[in-house]
Amino acid sequence: MSTTFGEKVIDFNRHLSYSGQLPEGFQVLNPYLDNPETMVVMKQFYNQFYADSNTRKFIIGINPSRHGAGVTGVPFTDTKRLESNCGIKMKSAHTHEVSSVFMYDMITEFGGVTNFYNKFYINSPFPLAIIRQTKERNWINANYYDDPFLFEIVKDFMMTCLKQTINLGLDTSEVFILGKKNATFINKLNKEAQLFDRLTVLEHPRYIQQYKSKENQFFIDKYILTLNSLK
Repeated sequence: MSTTFGEKVIDFNRHLSYSGQLPEGFQVLNPYLDNPETMVVMKQFYNQFYADSNTRKFIIGINPSRHGAGVTGVPFTDTKRLESNCGIKMKSAHTHEVSSVFMYDMITEFGGVTNFYNKFYINSPFPLAIIRQTKERNWINANYYDDPFLFEIVKDFMMTCLKQTINLGLDTSEVFILGKKNATFINKLNKEAQLFDRLTVLEHPRYIQQYKSKENQFFIDKYILTLNSLK
């Protein structure tokens, strides 16, 4: 019996681990080790929406937020959207993540979760959450490119993860990258390893929600037009 796309994702997530160095003041969070329910709801999600062997297009984020995939194990999905849009309730955590709001507004207009996830798979080149400590000793979300030394340290791990992700069953003729700065770094990796034929860049949902929220509908339309161009 052939392995479904979803079963391959679950296996990939189950074995995710980063044991390399990090610059001072940075930490990596692994939700699958930190909360047993994360593994439960993540498996539910992929068994529900990826129970087939379809080839999908790849949408690349930066790295998971500690309130989104850093809790649910599902990219750009906080516990609110996991329950209200995907029908999967998480009992041990309750999170709200701004990027998740935009993504699910867009997914709804695209045609709903079943239709969207039938065509697309979302993940990140660094698929675990990264946090950094502020001068006030608080921990906040961080991006893999926030520190040049951090990027150099995690680069090989990111390359390995991208190659493994592609092998889940992704179409590499075009990849959709969220965030212009993210695209700069993905382009560097792509030049090195020739992973994708074409890189198409979209504004990151967090940027839209934070700085362009009055233009939400414009960006939803832009996403849908861009993503639909593959049909």
